[in-house]
Amino acid sequence: MRVLVEADGGSRGNPGPAGYGAVVRTHPTGEILLERYGSLGTTTNNVAEYTGLIEGLKAALELNATEVDVRMDSKLVIEQMSGRWQIKNPGLRPLAASAAELVSRLDRVSFEWIPRERNKAADALANRAMDEAQGKTPSTELPDESAPAPSWAPPSMENATRIVLVRHGETALTKQGRYSGRGDVPLSDEGEAQAMAAGGRVAGISRDVTAVLSSPLRRCVRTAELIAAEVGGVPVTVVDDLIECDFGEWEGLTFAEVQERWPYELNAWLGSTSVAPPGGESFQAVAKRIRGAMATVLKAYAGGVVVVVSHVSPIKLILRDALAASDAFLHRLYLDAAGVSTMDAWPDGNIAVRSVNETAHLR
Repeated sequence: MRVLVEADGGSRGNPGPAGYGAVVRTHPTGEILLERYGSLGTTTNNVAEYTGLIEGLKAALELNATEVDVRMDSKLVIEQMSGRWQIKNPGLRPLAASAAELVSRLDRVSFEWIPRERNKAADALANRAMDEAQGKTPSTELPDESAPAPSWAPPSMENATRIVLVRHGETALTKQGRYSGRGDVPLSDEGEAQAMAAGGRVAGISRDVTAVLSSPLRRCVRTAELIAAEVGGVPVTVVDDLIECDFGEWEGLTFAEVQERWPYELNAWLGSTSVAPPGGESFQAVAKRIRGAMATVLKAYAGGVVVVVSHVSPIKLILRDALAASDAFLHRLYLDAAGVSTMDAWPDGNIAVRSVNETAHLR
């Protein structure tokens, strides 16, 4: 018998409260045969992901499967189990060995990486395990079931909230191509000019701006102040959750420097949004706080025009969610300093992205 195994795991803190989920489906029709999920106490994302794989393989064997197609959104686990990446983390080697032993009992096993949005059932089970362990009431629905149905009808602007996303102007680290996370560096002279130009573009979009919101870091606050001056002196409101990703030990380094010193960790980070830089913050963690911040913004300024001045990672994550894109979007989209993106959001959950990374005002 041939089955599909979808597996996932997660950790709220990395390390932190963790859980795994696994779904066994019929091949090729995809009906669910068996589900597994459980709490793992405090551990890392990678341990939780490997545990999801192990439990999924065990479940397949219990169903007397002989062929298994494994699908996961963890690039690390898929590449390591496929033999293309070395397992350098000693803590993962026993788990990989356990998974390999289960694989040896089957006639054929394939491993395929899939985007997170195609692994929602296993992800929901992992989150259910974490919720139950923390005493929360888990949702019984998959995350996308309440999403509005797509439509080709041109959207009416009635009740829409316009969000203008602006990346801060250039800093010394921006110009040098260095990771710039929580370090509070100021705008360069060029960055000041870019911020004023962005203000002119925002004024062209709307002079009836309801609010100008900013990350707490001064490169964003200064950009927001210059934009606010161009649109009638709207006060700048600092929103802490709009802050950039914490790049930990990579702060202030170039990509090449990180690649030379942390090749394994960099590959893992590029392969999964659940992985954090050493001493830093994962994109999953950033996405969680950004979604919370945007939900508050849409509620507080419903029907208005809101300028959000933030950083590369938060803006990319907002646009990824708005476009229902995969995680690969995060590494394929380039955002210029003082680039402007615009989107509209409606109370029923519909979103229209109007523009991404406008830069004509910088020329």
